[in-house]
Amino acid sequence: MTTTTDSTAYPDLTRLTAVQMADALAAGEFTSVELTQAHLDRIERLNPALNAFLLVDAEGALATAANVDEARAAGEELPRLAGVPIAVKDIACTRGLTTTAGSRMLEHFVPPYDATIVTKLREARMPILGKTNMDEFAMGSSTEHSAYGPTRNPWDLERIPGGSGGGSSAAVAGFLAPLAIGSDTGGSIRQPAAVTGTVGAKPTYGGVSRYGIIALASSLDQIGPCARTVADAALLHEVLGGHDPMDSTSIDAPVPPVVAAATGTRDLTGLRVGVVREIGGEGFQEGVQARFEESLDHLRALGAEIVEVSCPHFTYAMAAYYLILPSEASSNLARYDAMRYGLRVEPDGSPSAEQVMASSRDAGFGDEVKRRIILGTYALSSGYYDAYYGQAQKVRTLIARDFAAAFEQADVLVSPTAPTTAFRIGDKLDDPMSMYLNDIATIPANLAGVPGMSIPSGLAEEDGLPVGIQILAPAMEDQRMYAVGAALEARLTEAQGGFVIERLPEVPERAPAAAPHTRSDETEEARA
Repeated sequence: MTTTTDSTAYPDLTRLTAVQMADALAAGEFTSVELTQAHLDRIERLNPALNAFLLVDAEGALATAANVDEARAAGEELPRLAGVPIAVKDIACTRGLTTTAGSRMLEHFVPPYDATIVTKLREARMPILGKTNMDEFAMGSSTEHSAYGPTRNPWDLERIPGGSGGGSSAAVAGFLAPLAIGSDTGGSIRQPAAVTGTVGAKPTYGGVSRYGIIALASSLDQIGPCARTVADAALLHEVLGGHDPMDSTSIDAPVPPVVAAATGTRDLTGLRVGVVREIGGEGFQEGVQARFEESLDHLRALGAEIVEVSCPHFTYAMAAYYLILPSEASSNLARYDAMRYGLRVEPDGSPSAEQVMASSRDAGFGDEVKRRIILGTYALSSGYYDAYYGQAQKVRTLIARDFAAAFEQADVLVSPTAPTTAFRIGDKLDDPMSMYLNDIATIPANLAGVPGMSIPSGLAEEDGLPVGIQILAPAMEDQRMYAVGAALEARLTEAQGGFVIERLPEVPERAPAAAPHTRSDETEEARA
């Protein structure tokens, strides 16, 4: 099959949605090689400014694309997203490609196996463009805590793209990739989506396998899709989801019908939408709150009933989270002992094992990781376990009960996704508490394990930057948030004259300061 791209119909392949790409590929309107190369060209041009990718695997991506084109030409039946390229957060193990989790500790770690989600991407025949930047071990809300330099927001290169998965959100927002993988421990898919004008979904805890994902807090971590539309996110969610016997927390149940929900009716008549009294108002930027109120009006116009619900223990969610997460992180990161894998620093002389371990962890971990390890170790120590970690787990139970009570009154819950638009790089690095507050609206969902999604709700008047609305659903009812998200997305698109992402200014090719270090040139070394 010889295909010639119609440059009039598709002046820029990277501007299509994943659904449009999949349909055009199936119709033979262009090839996967052409599509993948278009994204690789854009990465080469813009990544020095954005620092969204830590590693670019051009050879591997083009090989997969060529294989898809050959299979399609031979008449082979292919998965829906076959040939559509994707970016993977550098927290997922990829066989033969360096996987760092944004840390010097794993700077040269090349996994001998794929994470389950990477295996699923390969089975779906999706070219993997590369690995995206992230806060070290997913600890952060801005992607400023990466050992390889900050990622920059395509809307304004002086601002953060959210965290910890800012590389994935910036890649999708900047049209460097149509889809990306993210991980959400306290909002690290949804919050970056909100500040970059993209869509991010955290599935029900256990709905997507965590096998092969570098662990931060095992009872909170969840993998999910990053996309530019709700339908695109649903297609990727369907690829990623499902039971995995390699993950003991994986739910042995079918993937919820998220694609059908995202492409179904836009009529929300009879749906009860709960507004959480404890999320919003004081401390939330005026433009964020204004876009949220407008979104509620659009939901009413779609037939939904808006009800106010109270979740009183949400007030304590952040305090509980910042005891539970550091405690689990302290335990998970204890494996980086310089003895088995990872960075090894040997002091002069004849150092003991303890001295090697101490030197390696000091050199390999950044300040934020050290801060959380210290906090978690303290919370788990003898004499403090019951007073801190134990009490935090009790609060977690109360938050889950708040959700259960709220979902008796409403079918879904909504709130602003983040309290502000993207702040400037460096503004909050010296104020950890202010940084942590960026996840105040997203943390409760992780503590309870319920699914959540952020979709763009418009631009704030104050700065012209994107704002997101969060949609939460009961556990294993992920399709509800997709149905509401798709209906609201369509309504907002009509009211605002197009998707938020279509108003993204052209991304400059140079960052305001010197471009940070990336690992794009290490692909061949890692493959060897």
